[in-house]
Amino acid sequence: MRHLFHALAQRVDVWRADHYPCPNYHAIREILEYAEEEGGQLRYLRRAQLRALETYWYLRLILGTPRIADLYAELFPVKADRRAAMGLTSPEIVALIADDGLDAVLARIAADNAFVKQHGLESLRETCALDYPSYILALAMGAGKTILMGSIVATEFALAQEYPDGPFVENALVFAPGKTIFGALRELADVPYARLLPPRFHKPFAASLKLTFTRDGDQQIPITWGSSFNVIVTNTEKIRIQKPPAKNRAQHRLFGGLKEEEATELANLRLQAIASLPHLAVFSDEAHHTYGQKLLGKWEKDSETGELVFRDDGIKKVRRTIDYLARETNLIVVVNATGTPYFQRQPLRDVVVWYGLGEGIRDGVLKPLAGNIKVFDLGDAEAVQLVGEVIDDFAADYWPVALPNGAPARLALYFPNLDTRDELRPAIDSALARRGIGADTVLVVDNKSTDATRRAFEAVARDPAAPHRILLLVNMGTEGWNCPSLFACALVRKLAHSNNFVLQAATRCLRQVPGNSHSARVYLTASNRKTLEDQLAETYGTSLRELDHQQAERIEQEIRLHQPHLPPLLVRKRVLRFRQKTGSAVPPAPTFSIPSVTAPEAATIATYDIVETASGDTRLQRLDAGDATLVADAPDWGHYATAAELAAHYHRPTAALLTALRHAYGTADIPAHHLPHLGRQIEAQQAAYEEYHEEIDVAVALVKPDGFDVRIESGQPVYTARISFAKDRAALYKTAADTADPAQALATSFHYEGYNFDSAPEAEFLDWTLGLLKANAHAIEGLWFTGGLTSPDKTELLAEYLGEDGRWHHYTPDFVIRRADGKHLVVEIKKDTESPNIAADLARHAAGEAPQTAEGRKAVALKRWEDLNPDRLAYHVLFADTALHDEGKRVVKDFILGGNAT
Repeated sequence: MRHLFHALAQRVDVWRADHYPCPNYHAIREILEYAEEEGGQLRYLRRAQLRALETYWYLRLILGTPRIADLYAELFPVKADRRAAMGLTSPEIVALIADDGLDAVLARIAADNAFVKQHGLESLRETCALDYPSYILALAMGAGKTILMGSIVATEFALAQEYPDGPFVENALVFAPGKTIFGALRELADVPYARLLPPRFHKPFAASLKLTFTRDGDQQIPITWGSSFNVIVTNTEKIRIQKPPAKNRAQHRLFGGLKEEEATELANLRLQAIASLPHLAVFSDEAHHTYGQKLLGKWEKDSETGELVFRDDGIKKVRRTIDYLARETNLIVVVNATGTPYFQRQPLRDVVVWYGLGEGIRDGVLKPLAGNIKVFDLGDAEAVQLVGEVIDDFAADYWPVALPNGAPARLALYFPNLDTRDELRPAIDSALARRGIGADTVLVVDNKSTDATRRAFEAVARDPAAPHRILLLVNMGTEGWNCPSLFACALVRKLAHSNNFVLQAATRCLRQVPGNSHSARVYLTASNRKTLEDQLAETYGTSLRELDHQQAERIEQEIRLHQPHLPPLLVRKRVLRFRQKTGSAVPPAPTFSIPSVTAPEAATIATYDIVETASGDTRLQRLDAGDATLVADAPDWGHYATAAELAAHYHRPTAALLTALRHAYGTADIPAHHLPHLGRQIEAQQAAYEEYHEEIDVAVALVKPDGFDVRIESGQPVYTARISFAKDRAALYKTAADTADPAQALATSFHYEGYNFDSAPEAEFLDWTLGLLKANAHAIEGLWFTGGLTSPDKTELLAEYLGEDGRWHHYTPDFVIRRADGKHLVVEIKKDTESPNIAADLARHAAGEAPQTAEGRKAVALKRWEDLNPDRLAYHVLFADTALHDEGKRVVKDFILGGNAT
């Protein structure tokens, strides 16, 4: 059966292959293609995040942001396929649809409570009943859901600035789950938006972004009502529609001990402030908390009629708040992020992107589990033996294991209650003592632990030097605990009521980090295995067997910049310039016509109060006397002010503009909303420019440290970047330690580590050249592999060429060798099969003709550099099949020996 996200993914694949055509908003292509560098390496986002972002924009711009019900109709025009995708597959439903038709059954789902309950269709009903577009992006843990939400906000705001009249989001409300608001805010603030947006989009975005979080006790959210480009991070308690009970202790925590009436007013003011923001989008992190039994309400018999009725008293406050905002402002879209798109075997029907545990393992986002799920055929009465065997197994296989940052491998044992933990603690201590492991490596944590213990628990997740390696957990360490150094989880004894606890606990050890090559391990009893199987099926639609056989197909590594201030390459380049057309007449005096544009409408702010109905429910009641009107437009401009403003932006004489404005408007003032249109008239009349090339001397930076992530270690900045490659290319990832002389390799090469080669001949070239340099070290200052850095934010060694698609591309050569006399040799390694094409195109270049092939265009681009810098730079293409050829090596050897080598 095909789900909604399957059908949508097929369409997005076609859209991507066609380079994201979008007739009305071409900039989306520029933004999405910026995510991938020329060499195929992603600039920042992971592949799953980029695909989710692509899907989101396909929904927004190609399909017009449809409601889910309309999306099903669009993607499944054949009603039989739509019925299956919606999960209407039971024999009774199929027969009913055959008799009454799909539309009639859908109408019955919307209206017939008993029918919905009978067939378990609550999830479908809630999805189709929403009056606004609401999508679920379901990505497994570790895939980066918060960063994805930040990416959506950034691209929405950028397009809103590019197309002020377009259908784009200008404000965002982000619901963070529970008490994680500060962490969510920090992650959103730390997103490197410059690596998500092309430079021309990033600058105005960064200048206009206003990131705000709600705080206890603040009467209002500190934003300007009706303003744009706000991102407000909150949890549901801060703005939910609920009148707090007088005796509710939580009220004093949430509102700083304020009286009930004051607390009610605070929630109302916060809601009104958000409702005043135009073009709003709502983002809900951990969206599976929005769904489930509480969301679906409860079924009860009416006391008078005896009829089964649906009570929505249990609707979660996130949904209720979003419904309110949809009524009070122009809510454009709701985006829900979750890793668990199922509830009690009911798949949530809003899922438009699905990336599960198996895919996360395959892509290297999660640690693999293949062959590492260990099931003990022991009952609860044999738990003492179980914990002893778990400790022995973990100590034998994982005690020497550590992450690249030095964090040692850790084991978490989950207990159903405190009594079980205390009962088994002596057996754990004995097993550790047999291995010579001290009790100081054990940390005992539960939901009643002291603050000091909780701080030690938090340190385990973020501090590589934290001493604790064995964690005994009760009601701790499941959802939201992100501990990359956790390599193994053990579930001790069966739980009476697991409520997804087994799943959450068993998968905590899967979070991966770049550079780790060790698998995770899960220890289970036979009874917990069955529970885990059920919860995997309910929540992820997968099985233990599938996870136990899923191999990683991609590897993530962290490269580290050793030489952030490498001396630049000094060359002469031809650069494209623009100037006023040579010999063209002085532009004529501007003329204006009054723009035919409608003034923006005035906005009204309504005031509401929370009232209690006779049945005990709460609702918002509008106060008619509290309405206020926002000014629709800025005051009109005088002629002098308008002329001065236009002159400053378009570099035209103020007097000429003043004359033209008086001629068009007479004595009338000029409406503020006319100014952009008057500017466009100037551009259309007086843009008379031409292209030309200029030769200039430039310092080309081989590395740009600002393009790397930076962190402080031992008081010094460390520059890093994350790369990803197919597992079958793992042998081509080289560090200095992989060479014959690591000390020499670090001294003369490896300006960053490790080098991610594309082919075996590239790796062979490095080893051969290092061997040659060993006897001629004084002749060469450096040998650097530059082909692995292809992003303009990490290097300036980029040669531009015009591709077959008519667009400009950039190309980074493989190696640069710097001789002691200051001359450089740029080396490119190519397949033998490319030799005829490149040779022919270089001959065409010498004859003044244009190259014809893709590889030839790249070679010609570097050949132009050589032509402009004969005394500074030489360019050489070394052809190879499975090995380098001696003929190609001779050029390199001659270059090195030409530097006064012995």
